Amino acid sequence: MKFLFSPDFSKINTNTVLEALGQAFFSLSLGMGVMATYGSYIRKSESLGQTAISVSLADTLIAILAGLAIFPAVFAFGLEPGQGPGLVFITLPGIFNQMAGGYYFAILFFFLLVIAALTSSISLLEVVVAYFVEELKIKRNKATWLAAGIMSLLGVVCAVNPFVFDLFDKTSSNILLPLGGLLIVIFVGWFLGKKVVREELEADGKVAFYFRIFIPVIRVLAPIAIAIVFLHGLGLLKF
Repeated sequence: MKFLFSPDFSKINTNTVLEALGQAFFSLSLGMGVMATYGSYIRKSESLGQTAISVSLADTLIAILAGLAIFPAVFAFGLEPGQGPGLVFITLPGIFNQMAGGYYFAILFFFLLVIAALTSSISLLEVVVAYFVEELKIKRNKATWLAAGIMSLLGVVCAVNPFVFDLFDKTSSNILLPLGGLLIVIFVGWFLGKKVVREELEADGKVAFYFRIFIPVIRVLAPIAIAIVFLHGLGLLKF
């Protein structure tokens, strides 16, 4: 609990914040095609503002619960906390080896991890499939197999080569996602038009009371903030 909720602020600097923002892009899928694709499936009766807040809060809550479940076990067995693949594939198996019934807990944990990865893969697969079907006019079954095959091959390469995995991870989290987010806010803020934006925000029949703040944020503040994260991810901006 102390490790999670008593941070050492002396170790927090601008680079730490920018890395955290890059992680937020990845965790919330901001800048991904999945946001645009799934957003097109949302009913008009759904509130975009409330949905955005709900997703953000749920993502943060799950992250906190995961930390409360994992890190106490890590320290209880005298291990050092890690991050990313190191925590999942090195630290946690070490814990399972030391605990009673750890073999069965390990099977259950990695089974649930596979389910989590599979559900995420399905959501990301839909983006490519939707493009193949709507733009290239490929039948959905064929598009699904084609996209799944390409993604599986890339996934195998990442799984067997740590360098490729780290490259894909850093490139997507710190470069591609901020770039996608930057292009999206520029398009929504400057090219989509205030009228269209307002109609989408108020499609559920409720007045978007935050609209006056939303426009300057999406036009000025958000592009500047995302551009800083993007340049930091490229290594062009350091503090």
